[in-house]
Amino acid sequence: MFSIEHEFDSTVVTLVDDGGQPLQEDVIINAFEECVTVEQYDPRTDRVEKITLSMAQLRDLGAALNLPEGVYTLAHRKNE
Repeated sequence: MFSIEHEFDSTVVTLVDDGGQPLQEDVIINAFEECVTVEQYDPRTDRVEKITLSMAQLRDLGAALNLPEGVYTLAHRKNE
């Protein structure tokens, strides 16, 4: 299950683990104009862990999900 909310400066997607046991904590993705952040609460440390991806990293991640094992370089469009 997931939800999508549009905030003032970002789009927030929350992914809820409704699969089999053991369940993982919700993942919150904030999409800003210049970057994307991914957050998840870690009960072992009682902290929210956060990573920030540039738009280029996000594009590469999307491509990587559909490619076989290997090392790749994507051609960049002129406006990127």
